[in-house]
Amino acid sequence: MNLLESFRVALRALAANKARSFLTMLGVIIGVAAVILLVSIGSGVQASITSQIEGLGSNLLFVFPGQLEGAGGPGGGGGLTKRFALEDVRLLRDRLQGVSFVAPAASGAATVRFENKTTKAQIVASDENLSQVGTYKLARGRWYRRSEVDGSARVVQLGSAVAEKLFPFTDPIGKEVTVNGQRFKVIATMQKIGGGFGGSQDTIVYMPVTTAQRLSGSSDLAEIIVKVTRAEDVDQVRAQIKRLLKPKFGDEFTVFSQEQTLSLLGNLLGTLTVMLAGIAGISLLVGGIGIMNIMLVSVTERTREIGIRKAVGARTYDILSQFIIAAVMLSVAGGLLGILIGAGGAAALKSVVPTEVTWWSVALAFFFAAAVGVFFGAYPAYRASRLDPIVALRYE
Repeated sequence: MNLLESFRVALRALAANKARSFLTMLGVIIGVAAVILLVSIGSGVQASITSQIEGLGSNLLFVFPGQLEGAGGPGGGGGLTKRFALEDVRLLRDRLQGVSFVAPAASGAATVRFENKTTKAQIVASDENLSQVGTYKLARGRWYRRSEVDGSARVVQLGSAVAEKLFPFTDPIGKEVTVNGQRFKVIATMQKIGGGFGGSQDTIVYMPVTTAQRLSGSSDLAEIIVKVTRAEDVDQVRAQIKRLLKPKFGDEFTVFSQEQTLSLLGNLLGTLTVMLAGIAGISLLVGGIGIMNIMLVSVTERTREIGIRKAVGARTYDILSQFIIAAVMLSVAGGLLGILIGAGGAAALKSVVPTEVTWWSVALAFFFAAAVGVFFGAYPAYRASRLDPIVALRYE
């Protein structure tokens, strides 16, 4: 038998049991689709976050209370004894050289209500300089002014999802909403941003930092944002920040640049993507075990046929290649269907969560599926090829 004839024999054997062949492929289909879908979600989230951070500009520094290595990470951790306040922002604003602005940032949870509609949101509070941070763009209205920051004015800008939920058919500009039970005037709506690190960036309400502090009853800040005038001066300004804050905070703060933030998030999300691929790969392993099981059943069912083939001159190689080819055909066909389903699922989810189908995930899933066929088909094929023709012909 030549290789082409082995393909024909294997194909006829699979076609004779269509339902069983499809159910055998199902494990590989699910495994490949899961690998592509989960990796595309991980890659899409990573690309979306990277794009948002890069959109902020390369000359921003973020100062967090606490050390990254601590239990709570930047801005978190119950062990912090000191937190940033507005006087720390004023210190940096007065003493730093080579910067465009120094802006405070506070955050918190909020319940926003208009008439009989209610939605959950996240508060992001700063001063008028937040308008210079790249990802925050207005759809309509205006930014809050310096006078409104100084006066703790009750004005708010609504993220696109919040505006759509509360004002599906009307213009929210000039309307009054309640945020955690307090009345606020809507002065703007934001452009749609999409998903990001920690959730959707469109379920945010923006207000002056002094207003947010009064609303929460706390003077704590989540971080301080520093925009350096020239990108090449980032390291110099970082050193100034450390020198100015060290007398009060010691080592209880962290200064991050854009490059460090991208590197950190890239490592975290890259590890997450690999873990997702590994978890999905378990489905492929299960699919491979299914292929081995069915091939062993096939060898048992076709024992007499194997005996007849050997009796009329079939070589060990012919029997071996016939069963390995059948196993590989099952895994490759399942891999191709899995690729189509995984890519289609990623496209369907794109409106819900960022997805990005990468060439390496498709190649990895396909070649791993083929390898599963070879690996798990090898033993049944070897067992079939080693059958004694006389014993096989006597098999009932």
